[in-house]
Amino acid sequence: MTLYVAEHRHPADRCPAANPQMAPFLLKLLSNESASTHGIRIESDAVERGRHHLYVIVDGPSEAAVRAYLAPFAQAGSLDVVEASRCEDVVARGAC
Repeated sequence: MTLYVAEHRHPADRCPAANPQMAPFLLKLLSNESASTHGIRIESDAVERGRHHLYVIVDGPSEAAVRAYLAPFAQAGSLDVVEASRCEDVVARGAC
């Protein structure tokens, strides 16, 4: 499994948290129970307070798999997925 950081942004007027049908679906999507059925493990998620900007850190089999799993977020805005490293791995190899 590889570590990835997914970043999602959306305009205020398209905020999924305000949508009574979409919000519970997306919350379930961010559960490890749901993610594990796709070979993905959610490490953490966070939303910038007062902004419409979500970060999700996941372990996954590939960037394509992570993108496909988080694709529902792209319906409300952007979705970027990048390969990442844990800080301890960066220090061990001596470079970012």
